[in-house]
Amino acid sequence: MIPSKTKGRRFPLLPLRGLLVYPSMVLHLDVGRERSVRALEKAMVEDNLILLCSQSEVDIEEPSQEDIFRIGTVANVRQMLKLPNGTIRVLVEGLERAEIINYTDNEDYYEVVARELPEHVDADQESDALMRTVLSQFEHYITLSKKVTPETLAAVSDIEEPGRLADVITSHLSLKIKDKQEILETIDVNKRLERLLDILNNEREVLELERKINQRVKKQMEKTQKEYYLREQMKAIQKELGDKEGRAGEAEELRAQMLEKNLPEKVQEKIEKEIDRLEKMPSSSAEGGVIRNYVDMLLSLPWSESTEDDLDIAKAEKVLDSDHYGLEKPKERVLEYLAVQQLVKKLKGPILCLVGPPGVGKTSLARSIARSLNRKFVRISLGGVRDEAEIRGHRRTYVGAMPGRIIQGMKTAGTLNPVFLLDEIDKMAADFRGDPAAALLEVLDPEQNNTFSDHFVELPFDLSNVMFVTTANTVHNIPRPLLDRMEMLFIPGYTELEKLEIAARYLLPKQLENHGLEEDKLVIGNDTLLRIVREYTRESGVRNLEQQIAALCRKAAKQIVAGEKQQVTILPDEVKDYLGVAKYRYGVAELEDQIGTVTGLAWTEVGGDTLLIEVTVVPGSGKLILTGQLGDVMKESAQAAFSYTRSKAEELGLQPDFYEKNDIHIHIPEGAIPKDGPSAGITIATALISALTKRYVSKDVAMTGEITLRGRVLPIGGLKEKSLAAHRAGYKKILLPKDNERDLKDIPDSVRSDVEFVPVSHMDQVLQHALVEHHAGGDMSASLH
Repeated sequence: MIPSKTKGRRFPLLPLRGLLVYPSMVLHLDVGRERSVRALEKAMVEDNLILLCSQSEVDIEEPSQEDIFRIGTVANVRQMLKLPNGTIRVLVEGLERAEIINYTDNEDYYEVVARELPEHVDADQESDALMRTVLSQFEHYITLSKKVTPETLAAVSDIEEPGRLADVITSHLSLKIKDKQEILETIDVNKRLERLLDILNNEREVLELERKINQRVKKQMEKTQKEYYLREQMKAIQKELGDKEGRAGEAEELRAQMLEKNLPEKVQEKIEKEIDRLEKMPSSSAEGGVIRNYVDMLLSLPWSESTEDDLDIAKAEKVLDSDHYGLEKPKERVLEYLAVQQLVKKLKGPILCLVGPPGVGKTSLARSIARSLNRKFVRISLGGVRDEAEIRGHRRTYVGAMPGRIIQGMKTAGTLNPVFLLDEIDKMAADFRGDPAAALLEVLDPEQNNTFSDHFVELPFDLSNVMFVTTANTVHNIPRPLLDRMEMLFIPGYTELEKLEIAARYLLPKQLENHGLEEDKLVIGNDTLLRIVREYTRESGVRNLEQQIAALCRKAAKQIVAGEKQQVTILPDEVKDYLGVAKYRYGVAELEDQIGTVTGLAWTEVGGDTLLIEVTVVPGSGKLILTGQLGDVMKESAQAAFSYTRSKAEELGLQPDFYEKNDIHIHIPEGAIPKDGPSAGITIATALISALTKRYVSKDVAMTGEITLRGRVLPIGGLKEKSLAAHRAGYKKILLPKDNERDLKDIPDSVRSDVEFVPVSHMDQVLQHALVEHHAGGDMSASLH
């Protein structure tokens, strides 16, 4: 042992990285740093003694005084060997603890003044007890750790000095340098043993936890391996039996499909549960097919897939204009949606309802909306749907159960944000199987449809990103709560000029292509198309017009194939040779002024129409006869008109008792068609007064408006459609209620330029414009006696 010196003595210092040497330890060190090598050489030249201290941080290449622990071990350098790579390997033996007092100014190597810290041990019972406890804990550690050999325990058990025992045991533990340094710095032997005991206890607890975790993992692995082994055996057995891998193969295939998809957590849990049920089910079980269908449906739904919206407004406008002529309001609404989507990024899908007569392009407009947004398009027809299950699906307990049309449509689309067209929403009906319109309330509510519940799927499905478009011919058949959820866009019928443009731009090129005709093979000019529009169609839309153009194409194709002509040009006068005699007389307005005959304007589901009202007065007993299949409202309107006429008898030059001596017959032709509504009130009153006073009604006038008993004219609906019908029929003047003046802005310019619109507020004004003095003469104020 080195003699103790309180003042200390000089030692070359060797800083150790990631290593610590205790007294009585013998081990090899590899030294590579230049200053460390020079410190070793200095030690070899003098007394072979060197101080070994550990660095606090391993990665410091040139440690300062603060980076080196103050207490280390004085060691004897027994052997030094230079290796081929320039590193020096030394064999050192730890002798005694020492504490650095200060560093010298030596720049070639680390040199310190240090004092030795000898151990003073008084063997007592406490030391013996601590040694025994430490040995017991170390033995337990060895059994758990497997890193220390049992021979080490035998060697350690022979050590009698308590301080050396603590040092040797600590050197065999896998501890951090900081913990090992703490043992080195504990000079008091009993305290050192107590500290070692704490460390051994902690290590034992950690090792026991590790063992438990390893056992758990091992059991799990064994279970997985066992299941895999059994599955493989089952496959082999099923293969031998020709069972095509049975339920196990089916379940494996479904699991693989499930892992490929990015499914929400709840959906994945549900599918896993159903697959486990399927796997445990015998192949002969009928329920297996039901579960398989259900899982297939869940896997085929777009739970997270969506397309990216094309938010280029200019491009969308170009697409909409290229597909449809006119329809400004619906197009503007789609562009507004795009603009808001650009600003907000996330917008609940709007629900548009396109209302208009057949053939105006409602369905094809919805398709164009999808194309302009770069979205998938799905269409389902609700015409004639009477069963609520068509919307919500059937529960899986029923045989042949399947999801509703909404979920089927989403499956077809394959994305979460398609344009979804619900066609003919006004044609649904309710019966004992439920009300499908009520089932649609959840679908068409942006606040609810993010968790749409289908009876078959049983999981909430998000419809909030879907852009729903519905179509209807009329609004009055749609239940009020459903109507409230939709934004109404009314699409009126087309004017003559619009039909001409649509025929030339869209219908004719489309039909030429459909019939295999090149553009120069069939020439149809605008005059010819106008003749077809006027004399062969009478509709708000263009569907019938397209059929007539298709008929021309077919007949032209036959002529070309038969070799009769190389090119077919159809002039206006030749249309009848291809389509037969004209079906309608253009301008059905009366050819001359009439008595007791007035043209009214009506709104129908297929657009506006003219309504001829005839009144004749014959001697009788005062009966009022109404014919022409009139509804209750129209009958009441006729009664009101008659009562107004009676109240004005004196002003009109009629005998006060004229109604007692005559029967008055009011007839509206086309008796097979039901007619109803109050808007024919002024028309009936005008016809009555004309027939009773023998005054003529102008052939150029058509009219619409409700009448009161005092002769006031009340507003009506559908003015645009009625105006188009009057224009189509060739009338030059339309009498309309004063309160409907605001609706004139919706009338196309081409109609307003041809027709004079006269707002009226009282029956006197109606008579002033409708009744004319006939040029052939006659007593205008002739009265009945």
